[in-house]
Amino acid sequence: MVTHAVRPHQVKELIARGELAELTDLIATMPPGEIAAVGNRLPRRQASIAFRLLPKDVALQVFEDLSPKVQYRLIEQLGTSEVGEFFGSLDPDDRAELLDELPAPVAHDLVASLERSEREATGLVLGFPAGSVGRRMSPEIVHAYTDDSAAAALDRVTEVGHQVETIYMVPVVDRDHVLAGVVSLRDLLLADPDTLLSSLMRTPISAAASDDAEQTALLCVERGILAIPVLDSERHVIGVFTLDDAVEVMSQARDEDQARAGASEPLNEPYLVASVLSITRSRIVWLFVLAVSAILTVNVLEIFEATLDQMVALALFIPLLTGIGGNTGSQAAVTVTRALAVDEVSPRDVAIVVGKELRVGLTLGVLLGLVGFGVASLAYDMDIGAVIGLTILSICTMAATVGGVMPLIAKSIGVDPAVFSTPFISTFCDATGLIIYFSIAKAVLGI
Repeated sequence: MVTHAVRPHQVKELIARGELAELTDLIATMPPGEIAAVGNRLPRRQASIAFRLLPKDVALQVFEDLSPKVQYRLIEQLGTSEVGEFFGSLDPDDRAELLDELPAPVAHDLVASLERSEREATGLVLGFPAGSVGRRMSPEIVHAYTDDSAAAALDRVTEVGHQVETIYMVPVVDRDHVLAGVVSLRDLLLADPDTLLSSLMRTPISAAASDDAEQTALLCVERGILAIPVLDSERHVIGVFTLDDAVEVMSQARDEDQARAGASEPLNEPYLVASVLSITRSRIVWLFVLAVSAILTVNVLEIFEATLDQMVALALFIPLLTGIGGNTGSQAAVTVTRALAVDEVSPRDVAIVVGKELRVGLTLGVLLGLVGFGVASLAYDMDIGAVIGLTILSICTMAATVGGVMPLIAKSIGVDPAVFSTPFISTFCDATGLIIYFSIAKAVLGI
């Protein structure tokens, strides 16, 4: 039997008509993950009403799957004391992500409501900087010792497995809790019960708590690693970074890069749920930056105002040339940013990237320049055609080179390469391209 997914508007309509009994019956047929997906897209009031209709055990599961911003909205609607149990059911890394969204007094009250062990685990995660593996790890782990037998390790997994995030990869440590290796649950189940873990364990792939979460997530996804042990500075195991965490980190990074490529910050919530203030805040900073940088273009036009007065036809080609330059630079930037993200290039490869993008830009410039020369020559004369052709050749070469180098520079100084977004590079190429254009025009036309 084919079932159809419930849409947020169906929930809204039932609430608007006051048909809460029908809504209760509807959401009773939905798995917790689907309820959370709908809840993430509901306005604040409707989300809180729907959440109150859930049985307690289902509500706990749904709350875990909601986005931090929606969890925050529910806390506002339901009250801190009412959601204390839901907060306690979260994994420490999920708690840390939610606490980042909450006002300090509310965060303090929720943390104070936790049991001591949960409070300490949450405090451990919060002690690491945002964007690090330590901030996204789960400190609740099951481990085994090198001198344990397979049977003893399985007993330990059975005893505490329900309290930890994953049991499929078990870190193996010495008696000082220094990582020695890892063993899979499959190997434990299939091994002779008396086999020592020292002979079963494999060389581990691990991450330091201070490592970049996005790079570690990429490693997890590329190699299909279910979980990576997370170590402190003395190689003590303090948590695990799971494949689920890795997928979430990469999804957030993708959304952030896509938003910044369009000159805005990610909303981190569905568009229809986001407030006007949130959307404005996500866009306004970049618009200010781009407005200031666009002044450069105006200044260039002022400098060459006399040149335009002598040859008005030159003004007609400005949109064409700035468009070609901006698009060429953006293409190069996106290509190199992606190569950086998947670790195909690094800032050390700047000379190789410059050489390659220089050749690519030159090739593009020759092809497009010939077309520009032909069209401008037919519309005006050969001299104008020569100016347009040479300018396109120069602009494409410059824009591709600059667009390819900017993400590498950003990476080398610790800035997100996505910050050098498409509009920023376009504005830079606009100003520089105009200087090139008018310089060539003055040289060729003698004006």
